[in-house]
Amino acid sequence: MNFELNEDQVQLRDSVERLLSDNYGFEQRRAIAASEGGTSPAVWRQLAALGVCGLRIAEADGGFGGRATDLLPVMQVFGKALLNEPFLASAVLGATALSVAGDAAVRAEWLPQVASGERVLAWAHDEAGARHAPLWVETTARQMDGQWRLSGSKCLVLHAAQADAFVVSARLSGSPQDNDGLGLFLVEARSPGLVCRNYTLVDDTPAGELHLDGVVARALGDPRGAGAAIASVQRAGLAAVCADAVGAMEGAYQLTTAYLNTRKQFGRLIGEYQSLRHRVAEMMVDLEIARSMALLAAAAIDDPDSVQPGDLARAKYIIGQHGRTLCQNAIQLHGGIGMTEEYAVGHYLRRITVIDQLFGDSASQLSHLAAQPLAPT
Repeated sequence: MNFELNEDQVQLRDSVERLLSDNYGFEQRRAIAASEGGTSPAVWRQLAALGVCGLRIAEADGGFGGRATDLLPVMQVFGKALLNEPFLASAVLGATALSVAGDAAVRAEWLPQVASGERVLAWAHDEAGARHAPLWVETTARQMDGQWRLSGSKCLVLHAAQADAFVVSARLSGSPQDNDGLGLFLVEARSPGLVCRNYTLVDDTPAGELHLDGVVARALGDPRGAGAAIASVQRAGLAAVCADAVGAMEGAYQLTTAYLNTRKQFGRLIGEYQSLRHRVAEMMVDLEIARSMALLAAAAIDDPDSVQPGDLARAKYIIGQHGRTLCQNAIQLHGGIGMTEEYAVGHYLRRITVIDQLFGDSASQLSHLAAQPLAPT
């Protein structure tokens, strides 16, 4: 596999980086996070104009048909900028769900507008009782008078307040932990019986909790065979947040090296002290390991036959461990300023902490790896 970025990937990455550098600096980002909704519609429109919202959507559905490796450098820029826009929720999770499970009519209605940024989707799958079980669903779907109606609750719905519609998983039969008997449904944001309680995650990402009481929904494809589609969405999201985490790690690393090379103590730069230089070297090792794992995660999406079973879980676990170590070291090397709300380095640790909880935390990834059969010797 070629690990070098091609010309198109470099140009798109650089364009996104310039846009966010001009409009999403840390102080600008703090103001955006404190605003109503916690996002910037102006920045979202500019990102969509660059084509990133349609990057992973097929050309037939109004997108550009890009691969996970095309998304990788863009997500790293987003992580470094601590982006608060609904890209992951809509252009990755929601769009993937409609792409793999939706029929031609729903794809034609929604995906071109998702690709252009005009409409936003949100992925509503997680439930409070799941405890990181990937297919745990208690929300129910029942057919009444020719319509599907959903009842239940969903938590950790990223960018719920910005969504025009939700892609909701629901159970048609079986127990909550069963892999079969699942369906995916499209629910309009203003549907009667739908209540959304909005809140903000520790890294300022907008999220929400959905309560559905007999809400009318539209089935995506075969309403009884959604288990594989849900797994595909989670895999796509997992690879995307691995790249996002690498971007956050890079931001923390660069802040730290810049601080050590400008902060003086007892008349000399603190970056000249050998013990601190060793800490920075360890941080670089953490970052390079994470970069390799993010590439592995993208490869697991683009060419699953080229990687081993469990490589996605392995990538998520390793990035989670090294990301936390790097960001904690970054804060310690900054001293007291690293703990303040007004300085960016602590916010990178917050982003890494949130990412670790998405699509299964480190402990659940480790359990998944432990359950993998041993390779033949």
